[in-house]
Amino acid sequence: MGQGPSNIDNEVTLQHIQELYRKFASECPSGNLHLHEFKKIFGINSKSTEEESAYMENVFRSFDTNHDGHLDFMEYVAALHLVLRGKLEDKLKWSFKVYDRDGNGCLDRQEVKHIVTIITKIRTHSEPDISVDVDGICDRIFVLVDKNNDSQISLEEFMEGAQKDPWVLEQLKLDIGPCDWFIDQKEKKP
Repeated sequence: MGQGPSNIDNEVTLQHIQELYRKFASECPSGNLHLHEFKKIFGINSKSTEEESAYMENVFRSFDTNHDGHLDFMEYVAALHLVLRGKLEDKLKWSFKVYDRDGNGCLDRQEVKHIVTIITKIRTHSEPDISVDVDGICDRIFVLVDKNNDSQISLEEFMEGAQKDPWVLEQLKLDIGPCDWFIDQKEKKP
């Protein structure tokens, strides 16, 4: 799914989303979705890499707005809306929040390197012989995005850089891709 156009064949309709809400209520009668269940939604299991697991933990944390360790129904609804229907600007703001691990409103080199490392390992998981220069990618991102050269990327710089440069967008986009899972779940009986 990511921030690019969705595949027409895998379009998730309003009816799909409504059915998922009912499924959430039946499968999570406590009203809470926990990290292990969230990972299952996105296909993260014991066979997944450590990087994939860490990536989904960052994503989960970004949706857990009240920081109580689980997603309640409203957080779940907001997450579904963003992932399935959100505009590029909203997804970029969310991506920034995922990357900003310390919550200070800026991305430093360590945070950018961390997420680029995770994204790179996920993308090259099936091709382990591929070598990627993570430091080089980070350096280029900072050259293109850090306009005031303070070694930090603000939300404004992040948004502007990702929207103006397709390479930056490709390096920074979150591509969690749950559409197939949602459509499969629609076909299962609650």
